[in-house]
Amino acid sequence: MTSTSAPTLRIVAVHGIGNSFGAGLSRSRTEELRAQKAALWARHLSNGLGVTPDRIDLDFAYYADKLATGPAAQGVGSDDVLDDPLAQMMLEEWARELGAPDEAAQGHAAMPLRALSSWVARRFDLAEGPLRVFLRMWCGEVAAYLRAHDAPQRLAAREEVAERLARHRPRIVIAHSLGSVVAYEALHAHPELRPELFLTLGSPLALPRVVFDRLVPAPRADGQTPRGAGLPQGAGLPRRTRWVNIADPGDPVAVPPLLSRFFDGVDLDHTTVVSGLFRFHHATNYLQSATTAATIAPYLGI
Repeated sequence: MTSTSAPTLRIVAVHGIGNSFGAGLSRSRTEELRAQKAALWARHLSNGLGVTPDRIDLDFAYYADKLATGPAAQGVGSDDVLDDPLAQMMLEEWARELGAPDEAAQGHAAMPLRALSSWVARRFDLAEGPLRVFLRMWCGEVAAYLRAHDAPQRLAAREEVAERLARHRPRIVIAHSLGSVVAYEALHAHPELRPELFLTLGSPLALPRVVFDRLVPAPRADGQTPRGAGLPQGAGLPRRTRWVNIADPGDPVAVPPLLSRFFDGVDLDHTTVVSGLFRFHHATNYLQSATTAATIAPYLGI
């Protein structure tokens, strides 16, 4: 372990799905829970790096409360079909990207969640029950954020992340899952807040029709293949942001793999095993992985 007198590293963490603190909380209680999450993420990072947690000065950008818009946005429906049509469409498009066979639809107008989760569980060797719960949550929260370019929920979530960046002035932004989408848009909306490193973990940024085609800024036409914009760079901005992406090959959310095939400005695109079973997409495993540690270590001087 390193000395506690060593310099600290400022980081802002942007969470993915499943991080709601609950409804009706006071501001003080929300801040208390935010601090607990920040300490937890700092501990996971320090474990992977082999340093003491006080080397990591981490702020937690909490935006989940901005997406709490009711049952339709959450995509809660019957066992087989999500109530929210957009969430259901996203589920089906995601399944097609994974290569789910047509028979998974079993002749229904909408692809059944039960049949789909069973197929994905077999393909990725995952526990089917927890996977089904996860898919409901993932599609609901992604739909809530990406429903419209100018939706109040989307703007509020993006501005919450930008506010944390402006307050903490981090050298590194670490964004997991849906958080990589929110952080990507926040950095484009506020190029003056540019960090030295943008680290995306388990990112669905390139998922066509569900995420990629709904981004702000929109992907540009580049011959036959649209390209997503890299992070804001150029004259007058304080520094160039380095973009590193890490995805577990067994993480069905981080599809299609290799963001550099779809976005400009991705400096490193790692595909590395960080976990197994249902924890395939869990932030804890990404944060503690050797690849994450190797990416962050130079910024700590180790």
